[in-house]
Amino acid sequence: MLTSASTSHVFHRLANSVPPLAVGASGIEIVDSTGKRYLDASGGAAVSCIGHGEPRVVEAIRQQAAALDYAHNVSFTSEAAEELAAFLCRATPLALEKVQFVGSGSEAVEAALKLARQFHIERGDAGRHVVISRLQSYHGNTLGALARGGNVARSRPYAPMMVESPRIEPCFEYHHRRPDESPLAYGQRAADALEEEILRIGSDKVAAFIAETVVGATSGAVPPAPGYFQRIREICDRYGILLILDEVMCGASRTGPFLACETEGIQPDIVTLAKGLGGGYQSIAAVMCTRQVHQAFAEGSGRFVHGHTFMAHPVACAAALAVQKVIQQDGLALNVARQGETLHHLLEARLGHHPHVGDIRGRGLLQAIEMVADRSSKQPFPSARGLAAAVDSECRARGLMVYPGTGTVDGVAGDHILLAPPYNVSREALHQIVDRLGDAVETVLGRT
Repeated sequence: MLTSASTSHVFHRLANSVPPLAVGASGIEIVDSTGKRYLDASGGAAVSCIGHGEPRVVEAIRQQAAALDYAHNVSFTSEAAEELAAFLCRATPLALEKVQFVGSGSEAVEAALKLARQFHIERGDAGRHVVISRLQSYHGNTLGALARGGNVARSRPYAPMMVESPRIEPCFEYHHRRPDESPLAYGQRAADALEEEILRIGSDKVAAFIAETVVGATSGAVPPAPGYFQRIREICDRYGILLILDEVMCGASRTGPFLACETEGIQPDIVTLAKGLGGGYQSIAAVMCTRQVHQAFAEGSGRFVHGHTFMAHPVACAAALAVQKVIQQDGLALNVARQGETLHHLLEARLGHHPHVGDIRGRGLLQAIEMVADRSSKQPFPSARGLAAAVDSECRARGLMVYPGTGTVDGVAGDHILLAPPYNVSREALHQIVDRLGDAVETVLGRT
């Protein structure tokens, strides 16, 4: 068994240590080489949406690998890719009619950004190249995606290498809504910041606006304020700007409906998907777009100047299709809504009155707690305290995997814990998750 960085040839994320060796997984549990079992309450990074070891997915992978393991997407398409694309377009009532498959969420965002830029070129509007995003957002770790995100900790080392990108304030009701402001009024005000930025830059230069429908890792399961995205859509339409919604974490039924934006009653031009698409069984992501976006290419140059070697990989597509069929056949989207309410109520009951838990928020099975030094002022703990990491460590000691986050408030200060259990999670497992998390929080921060 590996015990130190010196005995491993893997370049791990933490260069001076080696994480526990995972040797097995089934359902909601992961087992390490010592035999210790962990409840996977975050699906890694909100990935394992149907749990581990689902036989129907494993068999689909086996069959596809035996029939067609790989074919370059320039030369061939595959039945798995065609069927998966059709399935995704049927899964949402929104008018998204074309799908491109890539290998990760970061790749999907890169493709979406390029898609928006070339869309305007194809229409004879080559001056549009600016993509506006939001502070306290995250769109991926490749340089193009990182440049459009608002995660300070992840982008700071590479800032000199990245193109400058304008950002507006996030839609973060807990921290930014004024006491005299209704949620709806706040949502309108937050959205109006986009129009102000468009006018500052010049509307003829702006290609797109990108935002997470429900903010994921950077701020911790932050849903939009009422009316926010309706106003955003109006502004984009007014100035001929594409709306890109990043649903890498919150899409693929993580919040209940197939796309989280369905709840907002809007039509995006481009949507990115990843984590819950393949459920961790294979690396896959997707970019979905409207017919109008695709037609600009079909009636123009006929070619999207972009590509990757492993796009539309047949085995990955077969795995993702099997995952999506499990979700559909087992009615798991309904379970997400039902168990999401259960999880939220359990968190409120256990930690809602804790003096250092300021907010419990989320949608569906994407939920988070934000920890604060003072509830009345919402003042975060000093970042040097390493609070999220301390809670995470206590959770691991109790056999619970969560997704800790820092820089919640402004990219530097603030701590939260994100939960994203599988869509088929049981009520009993949710009780265990909240009990262990509650014990960890109380060990680090004291009891109520």
